Amino acid sequence: MKSSYIFLTVVFFIFSSCQTKKEEDSKTEQKQKPNIVFILADDFGLEDMSFVGSPYYETPHIDKLASRSMVFTQGYAGSRVCSPSRATIMTGKFTARHGVTNWIGEKFGEDWRSMGRHDKLLPADYVHNLPKEDITLAEALQNNGYTTFFAGKWHLGDEGSYPEDHGFQFNKGGWDKGSPIGGYYSPFDNPKLENKYFGENLSIRLAKETNDFITTHKDAPFFAFLSFYAVHGPIETTQEKWNKYQQKAIVNGIANDGFTMEKKLPIRVTQDNPIYAGLVETMDDAIGLVLDNLKNLGLDEDTIIIFTSDNGGVSSGDAFSTSNLPYRGGKGYHWEGGIREPFLIYVPNQTSNGKTSEYPVTGADFYPTILDYANIELKPEQHQDGISLKSLINEGALLSERPLFWHYPHYGNQGGDPSSVIRKGDWKLIHYYEEDTNELYNLQTDPYERQNLVASNAKLAESLYLELKYWLIEVGAKFPEKDEKFDAEKRSEYDKKIVNDLLPKLEKERLKFLEKDYQPNKNWWGSKTTKD
Repeated sequence: MKSSYIFLTVVFFIFSSCQTKKEEDSKTEQKQKPNIVFILADDFGLEDMSFVGSPYYETPHIDKLASRSMVFTQGYAGSRVCSPSRATIMTGKFTARHGVTNWIGEKFGEDWRSMGRHDKLLPADYVHNLPKEDITLAEALQNNGYTTFFAGKWHLGDEGSYPEDHGFQFNKGGWDKGSPIGGYYSPFDNPKLENKYFGENLSIRLAKETNDFITTHKDAPFFAFLSFYAVHGPIETTQEKWNKYQQKAIVNGIANDGFTMEKKLPIRVTQDNPIYAGLVETMDDAIGLVLDNLKNLGLDEDTIIIFTSDNGGVSSGDAFSTSNLPYRGGKGYHWEGGIREPFLIYVPNQTSNGKTSEYPVTGADFYPTILDYANIELKPEQHQDGISLKSLINEGALLSERPLFWHYPHYGNQGGDPSSVIRKGDWKLIHYYEEDTNELYNLQTDPYERQNLVASNAKLAESLYLELKYWLIEVGAKFPEKDEKFDAEKRSEYDKKIVNDLLPKLEKERLKFLEKDYQPNKNWWGSKTTKD
């Protein structure tokens, strides 16, 4: 009897030791998987931050994050508009490969004529939902022990293709719409985000939802994707923030002209919109809430933080909100102002933090980089166009030169033309489908794309064009087609109205926003509504 007791004791001790070791191994494995917070702004330009030199906007929390991150000065979005860029982040593929080449919901083919713009081409069709056959970044992380959360703008398909259908276990506010339906102050017209009280700010609410998730799931690896609707139109702010930036614009000096004509639409050349500036600052305030929460929970040294945008600032079309100068263009354009973005990656305890890199990177690189840091085997068959930046960030490794591709066989609401782009080394070639012509720029000597070098570098231009052309064919890209019903006379009349009517209207509106007695409505878009 005594020997049986001793035997059982030994067995229990061995079992307990095994369980303890198993638990310790599990905790060790979890520690090897850092938390990840991915912050994505909407329509937020590279020049919209104070740390890069904006004399008007104030972004202290983004600036602070930049000061302790690796800042990629040549970071690119996957596209000039939102849905394609977001699909690139989720899949690790360039737009022509995953097929979501335009913002989901836009017209194409013969339906384009209903827009009344009288364009020469009929835009190509595109994939209208994030492809289910792709293993998204969220799915890859969830399959490897991460709890996944999404808050904010999705715009990657309708019902059946929401965040929860692509690897996110929690979804607050993500659905098919690409703008803040109902505005930035509650009540939100969003079936995925319940209203708590009238007048609540949308950006702050999304940050609080993210913080609630982080606090609840802080003891195991998590992936929190905070995708702001800001700073997409319709632009709105509070009277207090408007007052601040109206006065700042006056102190800075109000320019005589705020717009000039780009190829097809007016484009803003000044940063003096007090409504937009207030919207930017509120988004920055919301980012500060998340960063503070991570620090207060003691998670800031266990969490990778990424900040970027899905396309350039809106300088033409939509709300004509901001200027991306000295970069050319903005949202919807193929020039640097439309695709070069804020690109910050904070990895705890790296000597590269606070430094910059000039290596050209793209939204497709986030997928493999995150997997690499999470100690998850890379999926090159999935993230075919992205590369891991881990060795560059950790060790300063020199990564090989590679071509980057953009494909937009559509017309943008912002004046952009159907075109495709290749960047290789310092050289960037743009191919236009309307006239079958090319532009060539050396971004090392001419980052603002003022001098087209096609004529003086004909062989290089031809080589880059052929590389672009054959890659597009290889991945099965779709192309626009000639509109046989194109009417040049009607197009000419349309263009005259843009110059004679829209341009002066925008200038008048710009000055109205800066008048000392400006008031959009009695409750400032609902921000003054009493809490219920």
